[in-house]
Amino acid sequence: MARPTVLIPAEASRVVQDDHTVVLVGQPPEILKNLLLNKIMHFDAILLTDVKEKDGALLNNLEFPFYFFVFVAKGLEQGRKIQLVGEETDISQALRLMRLTLTGPTREELDFWGTDSELKEEWLAVSDALAVKDKNGQSIPIENFFEAIPFDNGRAQVGSLLVDHTGLDRYKFSNKHGHVSVDLMDAKRVLPPYQVQSDYVPGGLIKLGIEVLGGASGFTVDEPCTGLALCHNGDYILIDSIPFLDEHLYARGISKNQISAIFLTHLHDDHCAMFPLMMMPHKVEVITTKEIYNMAMDKLACNLGWNWKVIAEHFTLVEAIPGKKINYFGLIIDPHVTVHSIPTIGATFSIRHKESTRQLCIIGDNNSLSSIRALNEEGIVRDSTLNKLEDLFNADHHMLIADGGAGEIHGNPADALSSQAERIIFVHVEQLPPKFDNTFSLASSGKRYTIFEGDSSIYTSQVNHYLSEWLGSPFPNRWMRSLLAQEEIRRYNTDDVIVVQGSQSRGAVYLVLTGYCSVVRHDGERSNIVAQLQAGDIIGEMAVITGQGSRNASVVASTPVSICLFSEETFSAFIESEGFKDELLRRWSIRPVIRDLPQFRALNSTVLETVGRSANFLSLDKGDSLKLDDDAWFILAEGETQCDAAFGQEFGWCPLSTNKCKTVKATEPCKFLYFKKDKIESLRSEIPQLNYMLRKLRISDNDDCVDWILGIVPIR
Repeated sequence: MARPTVLIPAEASRVVQDDHTVVLVGQPPEILKNLLLNKIMHFDAILLTDVKEKDGALLNNLEFPFYFFVFVAKGLEQGRKIQLVGEETDISQALRLMRLTLTGPTREELDFWGTDSELKEEWLAVSDALAVKDKNGQSIPIENFFEAIPFDNGRAQVGSLLVDHTGLDRYKFSNKHGHVSVDLMDAKRVLPPYQVQSDYVPGGLIKLGIEVLGGASGFTVDEPCTGLALCHNGDYILIDSIPFLDEHLYARGISKNQISAIFLTHLHDDHCAMFPLMMMPHKVEVITTKEIYNMAMDKLACNLGWNWKVIAEHFTLVEAIPGKKINYFGLIIDPHVTVHSIPTIGATFSIRHKESTRQLCIIGDNNSLSSIRALNEEGIVRDSTLNKLEDLFNADHHMLIADGGAGEIHGNPADALSSQAERIIFVHVEQLPPKFDNTFSLASSGKRYTIFEGDSSIYTSQVNHYLSEWLGSPFPNRWMRSLLAQEEIRRYNTDDVIVVQGSQSRGAVYLVLTGYCSVVRHDGERSNIVAQLQAGDIIGEMAVITGQGSRNASVVASTPVSICLFSEETFSAFIESEGFKDELLRRWSIRPVIRDLPQFRALNSTVLETVGRSANFLSLDKGDSLKLDDDAWFILAEGETQCDAAFGQEFGWCPLSTNKCKTVKATEPCKFLYFKKDKIESLRSEIPQLNYMLRKLRISDNDDCVDWILGIVPIR
């Protein structure tokens, strides 16, 4: 037997092995693709790490390693189980997460949620029919695929390897010939296993269309999973949330400020990687059935180890009832049930423009029609479900997007041969069979499909929205009309320079409408990125106030961007006439302080701007004393106090923590940033990223008030 060795399939993952045992340590998104790329075709155990989230990605993605073990490595056929190693609490959460994702809800859960009785029976019957069976034809419960090996006093025997849990995400693996150590705390980034191809040329905002974030399966090593972004009047509705969502949106030049909702079809990992949506500058509306929503919240709770109620604070449900249309701000959404291994839906999206109505049908993950017909004959699938799906495949949609993945629980492109749709596009597949080459299109990352073109009115509405958000109240109508009368829309390619450091203002103020920009300052020797801006941010407004004629930094397009230029003179007149100058100066002075404080350092530019509008300064001279009470949150931003308070220390009422009401005495001039209690609580309830980051800060501080950590949970 050889001593253990370590392989690095991904920065946030390790594979430790000797001659007899292979352990997968850490499961970042799409880890299966990393394993396949590194030709790792076998593992015996999965070790659940302590840190569950890093770099905006969750680190316990077990579903596709499970598929690999069962269907590729043939572990089940060989009578093996996956050894699941970790703390007892983490193991229970992982097993519940896997049950939700792979076998779906229980009868008791569907009863509790009030699911329609016929739909309930269909979902349960389909799940049972498509489940992995034992030799007696009985569905295997998820817990029977795993052998739980909890740490006992920090130690676990995993096959031929002895594992010592030596610290936070630090482990020692030993056998009689030696040992190796693994330290996952060194891993700072979590990156896709494939290259994300970025756009260089900006696309325009449209009335209705689709941008493809990815179109392949979870087994395709060099392409992203299937995910779409539906553009409706300039706003985006995600169709599912794929792994590495942030990277894919960034590559397409879509900022998070442009995402208003997600239509969630089902829970599988390649469609339901929703953690990035907890980091949004505003609540994302989740359009789905109440059952899929509740399962998604439960899944995220097990992913993060936080309780369900706290997870749900970050989202808003827009309930979709199959067969009942939703008028979503003029977009008609008609949801339908598909036939998949767990509850899954799709929808037809339609809008009317002038005298024309056009429809986009997204089937959703779905078995082939021949498979569904067989399930219908067995009495498992209802006639109404089969008839609806057949109608959808044959209808004259402007565009039909369907599952072409084949296999046990995916569609067959031949199902669309009789379709009357103008355009037919298949997803969940990296390559169509040759016989369909000149018949159907294939979705792949970066493609755009336009159903209704846009016009200038879309940009006008976006400008109105973003200026009102920036102001913090509805923008005065007459001033809005004056600004819009002189507006100019410009589009910039990735890496284009928008503003040059040291150049004159040229009489323009810029509003970012789409994408991301970097603020870059050159100190004479090198360039440094000092901030990142996105849709909704304004460039150059302070030059209007201060009268500074030259730009103090360059602004460069990080992605394709669209910019609206306003007249600096008109913008200045608005500020003067509305008495807004002092407020802008106050915000300008607060902005760098907020950006440096540990409570807010990780927030994006839009959230920092919103938080800054509610902040105020309080100053103490040397020797002054002040009782900081429980109606406001105070944070030391400058100076020294008698109690040796450090930069960023909190006083008074503290969100998600105990109050720290005390009298402070300044030993040097001090400056506090403070927020009224009701205002910061309102912001925390409205801004998911702020809520999440404050909760994460309390956990890292080992705050005694942290009461939302999830303990041991039942699998069912």
